[in-house]
Amino acid sequence: MARTPSMQPTDGELEILNVLWDAGPVDLGTVRAALQSKRAVASTTVATMLKLMLDKGLVERADGPKGYLWSARVSRKSARSGLVGKLLDLAFDGSAQGLVAHMLEAGKLSPRDRDAIRRLLDEKGEKPRSKKREADA
Repeated sequence: MARTPSMQPTDGELEILNVLWDAGPVDLGTVRAALQSKRAVASTTVATMLKLMLDKGLVERADGPKGYLWSARVSRKSARSGLVGKLLDLAFDGSAQGLVAHMLEAGKLSPRDRDAIRRLLDEKGEKPRSKKREADA
């Protein structure tokens, strides 16, 4: 049976989305030039990827003075949420604790990162429960 196509961006699509989030709306040549600064890529490859991304609803296009202008249809925040959720589910059985433990054990968190995470936890920690919710509990 054929696999259902994922609506999550692939690595290559994510590269294109990063260009569009930072610079869009832009033409094909601008997208290619931005990608070209990291690795060799043909215009036809970028055009094909943009068409596939259009079909997935990741990008949109509008008529420009010399062809199409491409822009991201999904936000950076939305794409990150989907990718992190998929990573948590597939690699860490849905456990954010498992992900953080892995990052700590792998030495991927600098002291600055740890301090920033502590501040976020303090700021975004559990909110006090409302009196109605306490009565219902």
